[in-house]
Amino acid sequence: MQLTQFTDLSLRLLIYLARLPEPGLATIAEIADYYQISRNHLVKVANSLANQGFIISTRGKGGGIQLARPAYTIGLGEVVRQTELNMNLVECFDIRSNQCRLIRNCFLKATLYEAQRAFMAVLDKYTLADAASLDASTGQRT
Repeated sequence: MQLTQFTDLSLRLLIYLARLPEPGLATIAEIADYYQISRNHLVKVANSLANQGFIISTRGKGGGIQLARPAYTIGLGEVVRQTELNMNLVECFDIRSNQCRLIRNCFLKATLYEAQRAFMAVLDKYTLADAASLDASTGQRT
C-alpha cells in the first residue's frame, strides 16, 4: 500500500504543528520552506485539514494555522482515513466498481483485506503526539 502525496503532506503538516511550542501557530510559507515543498500543494492540504477539523486557520496579520485539538487526541489512522480517497488495496474491495474476472477463484482477497486491517490497526495505535516525538534521524522517541 502506498499513501498518496496528499496524505503524506497532511501528516507532515500536522506533525510540524504538533512540534511547535505554544501557541503552536505557523504559516503555510514557513512549513513549505521547512519541508522544501510547494506552497500551493500545502495550501490545498491545509484547506482540507481545516474543513475536516484537524486545524484552525486564522487570516490576516498575525494569522496562521494551528492544531484544532491536542496532538494526543488526533490518531494517525484517523488522519489517513480522512485524507486517503481510496483505501482499496485491490479492485475487488470496491463492490460497486469491481470488474475483476478472478473474483470467483480468488484466494487472495481475504488475506489482502486482513493485511489492510493490520496496517490501519498499527496506525490506530499511534497519535500525532507520538509521531511528533520521534527523532527524524533515528526513528526513536525523543
